[in-house]
Formats: sequence, structure tokens, C-alpha cells
Amino acid sequence: MKILVLNGPNLNMLGIREPDIYGAQTYDNLIALITSHCEKKGIEVNCLQSNHEGDLVDYIQQAYFDKVDGIVINPGAYTHTSVALLDALKAVSIPAVEVHISKVNEREAFRQISYVSYYCSKTITGKGFDGYIEAIDFLADGAK
Repeated sequence: MKILVLNGPNLNMLGIREPDIYGAQTYDNLIALITSHCEKKGIEVNCLQSNHEGDLVDYIQQAYFDKVDGIVINPGAYTHTSVALLDALKAVSIPAVEVHISKVNEREAFRQISYVSYYCSKTITGKGFDGYIEAIDFLADGAK
């Protein structure tokens, strides 16, 4: 199984950015956790991050050609603004899970809108880094 883990803008600043919301662990800690978990489960994983919407769209489209079996996506702020990410996910028809480290549903009103959720089969919020592991396991179990 091949899984793509995509992280959007500012997630490279984990550990620095609002640690009261996102915690003290870094982006490198997140990638190490994901990589270790996938190695144990025999899952091939590719973790990518970009602060640029078009790059994220390109990564989603490339996943189709790379025959990726599932996408875990934390679009960051693009969650609330990007129809382009939604359209890219719909175009490739790869099972996807939306993840957010914080409880976005308990934050500012504008964060209540998620365009990618219109495609994703599951949304996981407020579980910190463990949300990524839950998403990977969900996809590995056939997204049931």
C-alpha cells in the first residue's frame, strides 16, 4: 500500500507556531512518527508539505500517476478557502482522509468551513499527531 501524507501552509512551523494550540513537537517529529508507524505496518509513505496551493494540487495530481492508494491531507488554512484542492481530490478519485491537529470546530467561525471535507471519506480533528496515525490506519483498513 502507498499513502501520500500532505501538509499545507505553516505546518512546517510546528513547534514554533502557536504551541498552545499545536503543541511543542516539530514537523520533523511528525514525519518521524508517521514514517515509523508506516514502516511497522509495511506501508510505503511519502510525506510532503508546501505553503503554496498550486504545489499541493500538483502533489495530488501526481499521486494518481504514482498509483497512490490513499491520501492523508491536512490542508492547513487552505481547508477553508481552496476549491482547487477539492477539485484535485475529486479528479484523482483516490480515497482521502482530512486531518487537523487542533479542534478546528471549536475555533474561529471561519474555520468551520472545509472544502476538502466534501470529498474526504473521514475528517479527524483535535487528536494532535495521533490523528495522522488514525487516518493512515483507516486507509490501510480499506477506508471502511
